[in-house]
Amino acid sequence: MRFNFFKKEPVDFYTPVSGKIVPLEEVPDPVFSQKMMGDGLAVIPSAGNIVSPVNGTVILVAATKHAVGLRADDGTEILIHVGLETVALDGKGFNVAVKDGDKVSAGQLLIEVDLEYISTNAKSTITPIVITNSEDGKKQYVFTEEKEGTAGKTVLFTASAK
Repeated sequence: MRFNFFKKEPVDFYTPVSGKIVPLEEVPDPVFSQKMMGDGLAVIPSAGNIVSPVNGTVILVAATKHAVGLRADDGTEILIHVGLETVALDGKGFNVAVKDGDKVSAGQLLIEVDLEYISTNAKSTITPIVITNSEDGKKQYVFTEEKEGTAGKTVLFTASAK
């Protein structure tokens, strides 16, 4: 008889921003569409605020405020990159509510985004959510079939130990 005392439960990652969920391959930037940074999905936002998709720790806040990296409590690392070519905005249109090292809960505000400003001044508002350590082979990821997501409510993907 085998006991799985140490088998961890699957972890749900929620949509960090409300909008249309699209495959990463549809992001008009090869770094994301060719999964150079890892596997994931993207959201075309219908609202601006970015919330934490999971319980974890902030491991990166871009100096230009357009991206945040998180390490979930299960070890999965994700990058939420708001829009394309938003680095050039130099922080305008973004108000970051967290800093490196902060513990966050699913649904907690990470970044306030002026979606109108971003849509006018950046290439795109599409927001890739990338699992940056998806290639380590320790977990398997099941991505949603949903086409619309509500921030903090719709499961984007589930991570479980292999």
